[in-house]
Amino acid sequence: MDVAAPAPQVWPSLRATDARALIRFLVDAFGFQEVVAYGEGEFVAHAELAWPEGGGVMLGSDRETPEGGAPCPGRPGGFTAYVVTADPDGVHDRAVAAGARITTALTETDYGSRDFAAADPEGNQWYFGTYRGAPRPAAPARG
Repeated sequence: MDVAAPAPQVWPSLRATDARALIRFLVDAFGFQEVVAYGEGEFVAHAELAWPEGGGVMLGSDRETPEGGAPCPGRPGGFTAYVVTADPDGVHDRAVAAGARITTALTETDYGSRDFAAADPEGNQWYFGTYRGAPRPAAPARG
């Protein structure tokens, strides 16, 4: 039975100097799926990309801090993510074919994962691997 992945409840977010180009790269090189991208021309106010195996990221164009407003967090190129995949070799091959810069070759880790890492054109680091995290603790009992 094929069950759809639950909607993400935590959204890693990043900024880009060329958000439209970054969206195309993440779709072409890694296999993310563009869900929405709001904005005019090259400016992206808000975009959501889904990871086919569950979860996703949000991103937008870097912009000046509004007068009197809080600075926009997450400067371009300063983002790092670990993305779980059942097929790191396939994602790796797709990334290489799309011209991604591989920063860590496919490797078997000492904690049982098969991983690789690549940089996107903005300088963000993307790690892909089979490690799904440690088992979650039991939920506290409600009284």
